[in-house]
Amino acid sequence: MNPSFGLPEAFPPVSRRLQTAVFFLVASGFTNIYLVQPVLPVLQSEFGAGETAASFAVSAVILGIALANLPFGRLADRHPVPPLILAGGGVVAGCSLLCALAPSLEVLIGLRFLQGLFLPALTTCIAADLARRLPPARLNVILGSYVAATVVGGLGGRLVGGWIHPLLHWRWGFGVCAGLTALATLLALRVLPREGGRGRNEPGMEPAISALLRRPGLQRPIAAGFGAFFVFSALFNYLPFYLAGEPFRASTGRITSLYLVYLLGVLIAPLSGRISNRFGNGVTMAAGAVVLGGSLALTLVPFYTAVILGLCGACLGFFSVHAAAVGALNRRLEAGRGRANALYVLGYYLGGTAGITLCGQAYQGAGWGGVCVVGAGMALAIFGLGILELRRPEPGTKKNLYEGESTPCSG
Repeated sequence: MNPSFGLPEAFPPVSRRLQTAVFFLVASGFTNIYLVQPVLPVLQSEFGAGETAASFAVSAVILGIALANLPFGRLADRHPVPPLILAGGGVVAGCSLLCALAPSLEVLIGLRFLQGLFLPALTTCIAADLARRLPPARLNVILGSYVAATVVGGLGGRLVGGWIHPLLHWRWGFGVCAGLTALATLLALRVLPREGGRGRNEPGMEPAISALLRRPGLQRPIAAGFGAFFVFSALFNYLPFYLAGEPFRASTGRITSLYLVYLLGVLIAPLSGRISNRFGNGVTMAAGAVVLGGSLALTLVPFYTAVILGLCGACLGFFSVHAAAVGALNRRLEAGRGRANALYVLGYYLGGTAGITLCGQAYQGAGWGGVCVVGAGMALAIFGLGILELRRPEPGTKKNLYEGESTPCSG
Protein backbone atom coordinates (compact mmCIF):
# COMPACT_ATOMS: atom_id res chain seq x y z
CA MET A 1 0.00 0.00 0.00
CA ASN A 2 1.26 3.46 -0.85
CA PRO A 3 2.24 5.07 2.46
CA SER A 4 1.11 8.45 1.23
CA PHE A 5 -2.56 7.29 1.13
CA GLY A 6 -3.19 9.51 -1.86
CA LEU A 7 -1.42 12.59 -0.54
CA PRO A 8 0.00 14.62 -3.44
CA GLU A 9 3.74 14.50 -3.86
CA ALA A 10 3.85 18.28 -3.57
CA PHE A 11 3.38 17.94 0.20
CA PRO A 12 6.58 17.57 2.22
CA PRO A 13 7.51 14.12 3.62
CA VAL A 14 6.57 15.12 7.17
CA SER A 15 2.95 15.53 5.99
CA ARG A 16 2.93 12.03 4.54
CA ARG A 17 4.30 10.65 7.80
CA LEU A 18 1.65 12.52 9.74
CA GLN A 19 -1.11 11.22 7.47
CA THR A 20 0.17 7.67 7.88
CA ALA A 21 0.35 8.05 11.65
CA VAL A 22 -3.21 9.41 11.87
CA PHE A 23 -4.52 6.60 9.68
CA PHE A 24 -2.72 3.92 11.72
CA LEU A 25 -3.81 5.34 15.08
CA VAL A 26 -7.49 5.75 14.20
CA ALA A 27 -7.69 2.39 12.41
CA SER A 28 -6.09 0.58 15.36
CA GLY A 29 -8.54 2.27 17.72
CA PHE A 30 -11.58 1.22 15.69
CA THR A 31 -10.19 -2.30 15.34
CA ASN A 32 -10.67 -2.74 19.08
CA ILE A 33 -14.36 -1.83 18.96
CA TYR A 34 -15.73 -4.67 16.85
CA LEU A 35 -13.13 -7.36 17.48
CA VAL A 36 -15.52 -9.83 19.15
CA GLN A 37 -18.60 -9.19 17.00
CA PRO A 38 -18.13 -12.19 14.65
CA VAL A 39 -17.46 -14.57 17.58
CA LEU A 40 -20.40 -13.56 19.80
CA PRO A 41 -21.93 -17.05 19.48
CA VAL A 42 -18.60 -18.46 20.63
CA LEU A 43 -18.60 -16.16 23.67
CA GLN A 44 -22.19 -17.17 24.39
CA SER A 45 -21.23 -20.85 24.38
CA GLU A 46 -17.92 -20.49 26.21
CA PHE A 47 -19.29 -18.38 29.07
CA GLY A 48 -22.79 -19.92 29.15
CA ALA A 49 -24.52 -16.58 28.58
CA GLY A 50 -27.52 -15.35 26.62
CA GLU A 51 -27.34 -13.45 23.35
CA THR A 52 -27.93 -10.07 24.98
CA ALA A 53 -25.31 -10.66 27.68
CA ALA A 54 -22.72 -11.76 25.12
CA SER A 55 -23.52 -8.69 22.99
CA PHE A 56 -22.55 -6.41 25.88
CA ALA A 57 -18.96 -7.23 24.90
CA VAL A 58 -19.57 -4.89 21.95
CA SER A 59 -22.14 -2.44 23.32
CA ALA A 60 -20.01 -1.76 26.44
CA VAL A 61 -17.27 -0.30 24.23
CA ILE A 62 -19.75 1.82 22.28
CA LEU A 63 -21.32 3.10 25.50
CA GLY A 64 -17.89 4.04 26.87
CA ILE A 65 -17.10 6.00 23.71
CA ALA A 66 -20.43 7.82 23.88
CA LEU A 67 -19.89 8.84 27.51
CA ALA A 68 -16.26 9.90 27.12
CA ASN A 69 -16.35 11.68 23.76
CA LEU A 70 -17.40 15.12 25.05
CA PRO A 71 -15.07 15.10 28.10
CA PHE A 72 -12.08 14.18 25.96
CA GLY A 73 -13.04 16.86 23.44
CA ARG A 74 -12.91 19.46 26.21
CA LEU A 75 -9.61 18.09 27.49
CA ALA A 76 -8.16 18.38 23.99
CA ASP A 77 -9.23 22.04 23.86
CA ARG A 78 -7.55 22.89 27.16
CA HIS A 79 -4.50 20.65 27.49
CA PRO A 80 -1.67 19.30 25.30
CA VAL A 81 -2.86 16.29 23.32
CA PRO A 82 0.23 13.99 23.27
CA PRO A 83 -0.13 13.02 26.97
CA LEU A 84 -3.81 12.25 26.36
CA ILE A 85 -2.93 10.02 23.40
CA LEU A 86 -0.25 8.27 25.46
CA ALA A 87 -2.71 7.61 28.30
CA GLY A 88 -5.41 6.45 25.91
CA GLY A 89 -3.13 4.16 23.95
CA GLY A 90 -1.72 2.66 27.14
CA VAL A 91 -5.13 1.93 28.65
CA VAL A 92 -6.65 0.56 25.43
CA ALA A 93 -3.67 -1.70 24.71
CA GLY A 94 -3.42 -2.80 28.35
CA CYS A 95 -7.12 -3.64 28.48
CA SER A 96 -6.76 -5.70 25.31
CA LEU A 97 -4.09 -7.81 26.96
CA LEU A 98 -6.28 -8.26 30.04
CA CYS A 99 -9.27 -9.15 27.85
CA ALA A 100 -7.21 -11.99 26.40
CA LEU A 101 -6.94 -13.39 29.94
CA ALA A 102 -10.49 -12.57 31.13
CA PRO A 103 -11.81 -15.42 33.30
CA SER A 104 -15.48 -14.47 32.94
CA LEU A 105 -17.83 -12.57 30.66
CA GLU A 106 -18.43 -9.96 33.38
CA VAL A 107 -14.71 -9.17 33.58
CA LEU A 108 -14.48 -9.03 29.79
CA ILE A 109 -17.39 -6.59 29.59
CA GLY A 110 -15.91 -4.38 32.31
CA LEU A 111 -12.57 -4.20 30.52
CA ARG A 112 -14.29 -3.44 27.23
CA PHE A 113 -16.21 -0.58 28.83
CA LEU A 114 -12.91 0.83 30.12
CA GLN A 115 -11.48 0.59 26.61
CA GLY A 116 -14.42 2.57 25.30
CA LEU A 117 -13.87 5.31 27.87
CA PHE A 118 -10.31 5.86 26.63
CA LEU A 119 -10.73 5.28 22.89
CA PRO A 120 -11.71 8.96 22.29
CA ALA A 121 -8.17 9.83 23.38
CA LEU A 122 -7.02 8.18 20.14
CA THR A 123 -9.76 9.55 17.90
CA THR A 124 -11.48 12.70 19.18
CA CYS A 125 -8.30 14.17 20.66
CA ILE A 126 -6.13 13.74 17.58
CA ALA A 127 -8.85 15.18 15.32
CA ALA A 128 -9.24 18.21 17.61
CA ASP A 129 -5.48 18.73 17.80
CA LEU A 130 -5.00 18.55 14.03
CA ALA A 131 -7.92 20.93 13.43
CA ARG A 132 -6.26 23.44 15.74
CA ARG A 133 -2.71 23.14 14.38
CA LEU A 134 -2.95 22.55 10.64
CA PRO A 135 -3.96 24.91 7.84
CA PRO A 136 -7.27 23.98 6.18
CA ALA A 137 -5.75 22.54 2.97
CA ARG A 138 -3.55 20.07 4.83
CA LEU A 139 -6.25 19.36 7.41
CA ASN A 140 -8.77 18.26 4.75
CA VAL A 141 -6.29 15.79 3.26
CA ILE A 142 -5.31 14.27 6.61
CA LEU A 143 -8.89 14.05 7.88
CA GLY A 144 -9.73 12.23 4.66
CA SER A 145 -7.38 9.53 5.91
CA TYR A 146 -9.10 9.75 9.28
CA VAL A 147 -12.52 8.91 7.84
CA ALA A 148 -11.08 6.10 5.70
CA ALA A 149 -9.37 4.70 8.80
CA THR A 150 -12.69 4.43 10.65
CA VAL A 151 -14.01 2.17 7.90
CA VAL A 152 -10.81 0.12 7.61
CA GLY A 153 -10.53 -0.23 11.38
CA GLY A 154 -14.16 -1.24 11.84
CA LEU A 155 -13.85 -3.90 9.16
CA GLY A 156 -10.36 -4.96 10.27
CA GLY A 157 -11.48 -5.66 13.82
CA ARG A 158 -14.26 -7.92 12.60
CA LEU A 159 -11.94 -9.78 10.25
CA VAL A 160 -9.20 -10.24 12.85
CA GLY A 161 -11.67 -11.49 15.45
CA GLY A 162 -13.51 -13.81 13.09
CA TRP A 163 -10.62 -15.25 11.13
CA ILE A 164 -8.17 -15.74 13.97
CA HIS A 165 -10.55 -17.85 16.09
CA PRO A 166 -10.68 -20.95 13.85
CA LEU A 167 -6.87 -20.93 13.64
CA LEU A 168 -6.03 -20.15 17.26
CA HIS A 169 -8.65 -18.68 19.60
CA TRP A 170 -10.55 -15.41 19.90
CA ARG A 171 -8.30 -14.39 22.81
CA TRP A 172 -5.33 -14.11 20.43
CA GLY A 173 -7.21 -11.38 18.58
CA PHE A 174 -6.93 -9.16 21.63
CA GLY A 175 -3.19 -9.72 21.67
CA VAL A 176 -2.96 -8.63 18.04
CA CYS A 177 -5.02 -5.49 18.75
CA ALA A 178 -2.89 -4.66 21.80
CA GLY A 179 0.25 -4.74 19.69
CA LEU A 180 -1.26 -2.67 16.89
CA THR A 181 -2.57 -0.04 19.31
CA ALA A 182 0.75 0.26 21.14
CA LEU A 183 2.71 0.65 17.89
CA ALA A 184 0.22 3.17 16.48
CA THR A 185 0.36 5.24 19.68
CA LEU A 186 4.16 5.39 19.66
CA LEU A 187 4.20 6.32 15.96
CA ALA A 188 1.66 9.10 16.48
CA LEU A 189 3.59 10.56 19.41
CA ARG A 190 6.74 10.55 17.31
CA VAL A 191 5.36 12.48 14.33
CA LEU A 192 2.62 14.72 15.77
CA PRO A 193 3.40 18.41 15.29
CA ARG A 194 4.66 19.99 18.50
CA GLU A 195 4.36 23.71 17.87
CA GLY A 196 2.60 26.18 15.67
CA GLY A 197 -1.00 25.99 14.54
CA ARG A 198 -3.94 28.26 14.98
CA GLY A 199 -4.16 28.25 18.76
CA ARG A 200 -6.73 27.05 21.23
CA ASN A 201 -10.36 28.11 21.25
CA GLU A 202 -11.10 31.12 23.40
CA PRO A 203 -13.89 30.78 25.99
CA GLY A 204 -17.21 32.12 24.77
CA MET A 205 -16.38 31.83 21.07
CA GLU A 206 -18.77 28.91 20.57
CA PRO A 207 -22.43 28.53 21.57
CA ALA A 208 -23.20 26.45 24.64
CA ILE A 209 -24.19 22.82 24.20
CA SER A 210 -27.59 23.53 25.74
CA ALA A 211 -28.20 26.23 23.13
CA LEU A 212 -27.29 23.84 20.32
CA LEU A 213 -29.64 21.17 21.68
CA ARG A 214 -32.55 23.60 21.64
CA ARG A 215 -32.27 24.15 17.90
CA PRO A 216 -34.78 21.93 16.02
CA GLY A 217 -32.61 22.07 12.93
CA LEU A 218 -29.85 20.27 14.86
CA GLN A 219 -32.12 17.91 16.79
CA ARG A 220 -33.35 16.19 13.63
CA PRO A 221 -29.92 15.23 12.23
CA ILE A 222 -28.72 14.04 15.65
CA ALA A 223 -31.87 11.94 16.04
CA ALA A 224 -31.38 10.51 12.54
CA GLY A 225 -27.79 9.54 13.38
CA PHE A 226 -29.04 7.90 16.58
CA GLY A 227 -31.63 5.91 14.66
CA ALA A 228 -29.33 4.88 11.81
CA PHE A 229 -26.67 3.46 14.12
CA PHE A 230 -29.40 1.90 16.29
CA VAL A 231 -30.48 -0.25 13.34
CA PHE A 232 -27.02 -0.86 11.88
CA SER A 233 -25.42 -1.94 15.16
CA ALA A 234 -28.26 -4.30 16.03
CA LEU A 235 -28.26 -5.79 12.54
CA PHE A 236 -24.58 -6.68 12.49
CA ASN A 237 -24.45 -7.62 16.16
CA TYR A 238 -27.15 -10.29 16.03
CA LEU A 239 -26.31 -11.45 12.51
CA PRO A 240 -23.80 -14.06 13.81
CA PHE A 241 -26.45 -15.63 16.06
CA TYR A 242 -28.94 -15.67 13.18
CA LEU A 243 -26.57 -17.27 10.68
CA ALA A 244 -25.09 -19.75 13.15
CA GLY A 245 -28.55 -21.30 13.64
CA GLU A 246 -30.99 -23.00 11.30
CA PRO A 247 -31.31 -23.02 8.34
CA PHE A 248 -27.88 -21.53 7.61
CA ARG A 249 -25.56 -23.19 10.16
CA ALA A 250 -22.75 -20.91 8.90
CA SER A 251 -19.21 -21.25 10.24
CA THR A 252 -17.43 -18.40 12.03
CA GLY A 253 -15.23 -17.87 8.97
CA ARG A 254 -18.19 -17.62 6.63
CA ILE A 255 -20.02 -15.23 8.93
CA THR A 256 -16.90 -13.09 9.18
CA SER A 257 -16.60 -12.86 5.40
CA LEU A 258 -20.02 -11.20 5.25
CA TYR A 259 -18.62 -8.18 7.05
CA LEU A 260 -16.74 -7.35 3.84
CA VAL A 261 -19.95 -5.68 2.64
CA TYR A 262 -18.97 -2.90 5.04
CA LEU A 263 -16.48 -1.73 2.42
CA LEU A 264 -19.45 -0.43 0.45
CA GLY A 265 -19.42 2.47 2.88
CA VAL A 266 -16.22 3.77 1.29
CA LEU A 267 -18.16 4.26 -1.96
CA ILE A 268 -21.62 5.01 -0.65
CA ALA A 269 -20.83 7.82 1.80
CA PRO A 270 -19.25 10.19 -0.80
CA LEU A 271 -21.95 9.30 -3.33
CA SER A 272 -24.65 10.08 -0.76
CA GLY A 273 -23.07 13.49 -0.26
CA ARG A 274 -23.38 14.22 -3.99
CA ILE A 275 -27.00 13.03 -4.01
CA SER A 276 -27.74 15.28 -1.02
CA ASN A 277 -26.22 18.23 -2.88
CA ARG A 278 -28.55 17.59 -5.80
CA PHE A 279 -31.81 16.58 -4.11
CA GLY A 280 -31.41 17.74 -0.51
CA ASN A 281 -30.51 16.05 2.76
CA GLY A 282 -34.15 15.37 3.61
CA VAL A 283 -34.73 13.36 0.41
CA THR A 284 -31.53 11.38 0.92
CA MET A 285 -32.37 10.69 4.57
CA ALA A 286 -35.90 9.50 3.76
CA ALA A 287 -34.76 7.36 0.83
CA GLY A 288 -32.01 5.82 2.93
CA ALA A 289 -34.55 4.92 5.60
CA VAL A 290 -36.74 3.18 3.01
CA VAL A 291 -33.78 1.18 1.72
CA LEU A 292 -32.74 0.33 5.28
CA GLY A 293 -36.21 -0.95 6.20
CA GLY A 294 -36.59 -2.93 2.97
CA SER A 295 -33.17 -4.51 3.44
CA LEU A 296 -34.14 -5.74 6.90
CA ALA A 297 -37.14 -7.48 5.35
CA LEU A 298 -34.91 -9.08 2.71
CA THR A 299 -32.72 -10.70 5.37
CA LEU A 300 -35.78 -12.64 6.56
CA VAL A 301 -35.75 -14.68 3.35
CA PRO A 302 -34.10 -17.99 4.38
CA PHE A 303 -31.47 -18.02 1.65
CA TYR A 304 -27.85 -17.00 2.04
CA THR A 305 -27.88 -14.89 -1.15
CA ALA A 306 -30.91 -12.95 0.10
CA VAL A 307 -29.14 -12.21 3.38
CA ILE A 308 -26.07 -10.93 1.50
CA LEU A 309 -28.22 -8.65 -0.67
CA GLY A 310 -30.04 -7.45 2.43
CA LEU A 311 -26.75 -6.57 4.12
CA CYS A 312 -25.58 -4.69 1.04
CA GLY A 313 -28.82 -2.74 1.03
CA ALA A 314 -28.51 -2.06 4.75
CA CYS A 315 -25.06 -0.56 4.17
CA LEU A 316 -26.47 1.57 1.36
CA GLY A 317 -29.31 2.82 3.55
CA PHE A 318 -27.22 3.36 6.67
CA PHE A 319 -24.42 5.32 5.05
CA SER A 320 -26.93 7.39 3.08
CA VAL A 321 -28.73 8.43 6.26
CA HIS A 322 -25.46 8.97 8.12
CA ALA A 323 -23.95 11.18 5.40
CA ALA A 324 -27.18 13.15 4.94
CA ALA A 325 -27.56 13.72 8.69
CA VAL A 326 -24.00 15.00 9.00
CA GLY A 327 -24.52 17.26 5.99
CA ALA A 328 -27.76 18.65 7.41
CA LEU A 329 -26.10 19.31 10.76
CA ASN A 330 -23.10 21.19 9.39
CA ARG A 331 -25.05 23.09 6.76
CA ARG A 332 -26.83 25.02 9.52
CA LEU A 333 -23.75 26.06 11.46
CA GLU A 334 -21.55 29.09 11.24
CA ALA A 335 -20.18 28.62 14.76
CA GLY A 336 -20.03 25.78 17.24
CA ARG A 337 -19.35 23.11 14.66
CA GLY A 338 -16.96 21.27 16.96
CA ARG A 339 -19.48 20.99 19.78
CA ALA A 340 -22.36 20.20 17.45
CA ASN A 341 -20.43 17.37 15.82
CA ALA A 342 -19.45 16.09 19.27
CA LEU A 343 -23.15 16.00 20.13
CA TYR A 344 -23.79 14.10 16.92
CA VAL A 345 -21.12 11.55 17.82
CA LEU A 346 -22.65 11.22 21.29
CA GLY A 347 -26.13 10.56 19.86
CA TYR A 348 -24.67 8.24 17.22
CA TYR A 349 -22.97 5.94 19.73
CA LEU A 350 -25.83 6.07 22.20
CA GLY A 351 -28.01 4.87 19.34
CA GLY A 352 -25.67 1.91 18.79
CA THR A 353 -25.78 0.99 22.47
CA ALA A 354 -29.58 1.29 22.60
CA GLY A 355 -29.99 -0.74 19.41
CA ILE A 356 -27.88 -3.64 20.66
CA THR A 357 -29.62 -3.64 24.04
CA LEU A 358 -33.25 -3.33 22.90
CA CYS A 359 -32.88 -5.61 19.90
CA GLY A 360 -31.20 -8.15 22.15
CA GLN A 361 -34.43 -8.36 24.11
CA ALA A 362 -36.35 -8.65 20.85
CA TYR A 363 -34.04 -11.41 19.62
CA GLN A 364 -34.49 -13.44 22.78
CA GLY A 365 -38.25 -13.05 22.60
CA ALA A 366 -38.92 -13.35 18.86
CA GLY A 367 -35.67 -14.29 17.14
CA TRP A 368 -34.35 -12.51 14.07
CA GLY A 369 -37.85 -11.41 13.14
CA GLY A 370 -38.05 -9.43 16.37
CA VAL A 371 -34.81 -7.60 15.52
CA CYS A 372 -36.17 -6.74 12.08
CA VAL A 373 -39.48 -5.46 13.46
CA VAL A 374 -37.76 -3.16 15.96
CA GLY A 375 -35.31 -2.03 13.27
CA ALA A 376 -38.12 -1.36 10.81
CA GLY A 377 -39.87 0.79 13.42
CA MET A 378 -36.73 2.88 13.84
CA ALA A 379 -36.32 3.13 10.05
CA LEU A 380 -39.88 4.50 9.89
CA ALA A 381 -38.94 7.13 12.48
CA ILE A 382 -35.89 8.11 10.39
CA PHE A 383 -38.17 8.40 7.34
CA GLY A 384 -40.34 10.83 9.30
CA LEU A 385 -37.28 12.88 10.25
CA GLY A 386 -36.29 13.02 6.59
CA ILE A 387 -39.74 14.32 5.65
CA LEU A 388 -39.52 16.98 8.38
CA GLU A 389 -36.06 17.92 7.13
CA LEU A 390 -37.48 18.24 3.63
CA ARG A 391 -40.57 20.26 4.55
CA ARG A 392 -39.31 22.40 7.41
CA PRO A 393 -35.70 23.43 6.85
CA GLU A 394 -34.32 25.71 9.52
CA PRO A 395 -34.85 29.42 8.77
CA GLY A 396 -31.78 31.13 7.47
CA THR A 397 -30.16 28.00 6.08
CA LYS A 398 -27.69 28.84 3.36
CA LYS A 399 -27.63 26.66 0.30
CA ASN A 400 -24.48 24.54 0.00
CA LEU A 401 -22.95 25.95 3.18
CA TYR A 402 -20.28 23.64 4.63
CA GLU A 403 -21.08 20.91 2.11
CA GLY A 404 -17.68 19.38 2.63
CA GLU A 405 -17.98 19.04 6.41
CA SER A 406 -18.14 15.60 7.93
CA THR A 407 -17.86 14.15 11.38
CA PRO A 408 -15.25 11.47 11.96
CA CYS A 409 -17.44 8.71 13.36
CA SER A 410 -18.17 5.51 11.56
CA GLY A 411 -17.79 1.79 12.16
